[in-house]
Amino acid sequence: MKALVYGGPGKKSWTEVPDPVIENPTDVIVKIDTTTICGTDLHILKGDVPAVTPGRILGHEGVGKITEVGSSVTNLKIGDRVLISCIKSCGSCINCKIGLYSHCLGEEGASGIGWVFGHLINGTQAELVRVPYAENSLYKLPDSVTDEEAVMLSDIFPTGFEIGVQYGAVKPGDVVAVIGAGPVGLAAIATAGLYGAAKIIAIDLDANRLEKSREFGATDTVLSGDSSWLQKVMALTDGAGVDVAIEAVGIPDTFTMATEIVRPGGHVANVGVHGKEVVLHLEKLWIQNVFVSMGLVNTNTTPMLLKLVESKKLPAGKMVTHRFTFDQFLDAYDTFGRAAETKALKVVITK
Repeated sequence: MKALVYGGPGKKSWTEVPDPVIENPTDVIVKIDTTTICGTDLHILKGDVPAVTPGRILGHEGVGKITEVGSSVTNLKIGDRVLISCIKSCGSCINCKIGLYSHCLGEEGASGIGWVFGHLINGTQAELVRVPYAENSLYKLPDSVTDEEAVMLSDIFPTGFEIGVQYGAVKPGDVVAVIGAGPVGLAAIATAGLYGAAKIIAIDLDANRLEKSREFGATDTVLSGDSSWLQKVMALTDGAGVDVAIEAVGIPDTFTMATEIVRPGGHVANVGVHGKEVVLHLEKLWIQNVFVSMGLVNTNTTPMLLKLVESKKLPAGKMVTHRFTFDQFLDAYDTFGRAAETKALKVVITK
């Protein structure tokens, strides 16, 4: 088969590799029909994730059909069309039993680490992929949900919802600000309304993404490159600050921005993946009764989000801005890597 293989920092290739095989009774093999590229993949290619070693097949998002099942798999069969979760779940460890799949203690990849695809085991940017703990890590798809809609539920929608909206404790009537209107930020914007947010403010450097954010439910937008951005956000809250500030970029400046706009007693939900040290100004925040949260997605809300997509109440398909085929994988990476120039949100790559 062919796959997108990491060759070390700055190196990748769409090349021939051996087909995956069943290694454990709980495995299945999935033929990938649709996959996509995540910002995390770009971090890997920069060398920011040293656990990813040369030769690893990248990718942790995908939709496809099962071609082979392990001997202990009973709830899935050959031919089933499935969504692949970005997080493994053995289903039986203490963490999985409480829905903390991000810290699944199953030994696949590494015990205690839920993100294994394209990280510690071969991923989904390939013609075929081995899925461990298949009965707990795959979701059967209804015919009414398209591949493009479904693949957005592998990672970005659960991440924005769980780590942004749920961890941020959004409640009816809240004013929510989302810093970073990229795919995960837009997913947080789209799902904040599920918990009754009255006002959702999108904040970004990119005017195009701010305009796009209104399609996902943003009621107001603020260009963060404007010298008066802070005053504009505060004016939208009658000077009080936002109830929930969701950071969806992953750099020190945007985290600080979130702490500057949150009201006393409010929540800062950090969703962005930070590769550099970040200063937490406790000397200023302690007296504000501010709650700060962060985390890796569990994907325990995927079944619920899938129902919302099926009932057309979640605009997952609107994330897709560019489409490619497998033989255009390198072009897809180029387009996604130049998102500010190409206006890419999510690119989809199909067989």
